Amino acid sequence: MDVLYSAGSASAGEVHRRIPSPPSYSAVRATLSVLEQKGLIAHEHDGKRYIYRPTLNRNKARRSAVDHLLHTFFDGSAAGAVVALLETPGVDLTPEDLDRMAALIERARKEGR
Repeated sequence: MDVLYSAGSASAGEVHRRIPSPPSYSAVRATLSVLEQKGLIAHEHDGKRYIYRPTLNRNKARRSAVDHLLHTFFDGSAAGAVVALLETPGVDLTPEDLDRMAALIERARKEGR
């Protein structure tokens, strides 16, 4: 999906070439097919090639992915996900990142969340 969001649209071959350490070309095609069945992408014909494009706004896709991540790995706990992220070695946070998180935490407290 990241390749399609970045490029706007791409063939399976283009997606395959742009993925770092990609799986097989057939795996890329199979994944594109699954994404299309789920309604996340669509294709148009360009001769014999299919050109894929996202059908879902990137922000909506991000929200959906975060919701899936929270429910799959953290039993719906946003706090659990944040703690796991903060405890992950190599995750570098700038003072600005920490200030932003502190402001968001304070806002959530005021809103009773």
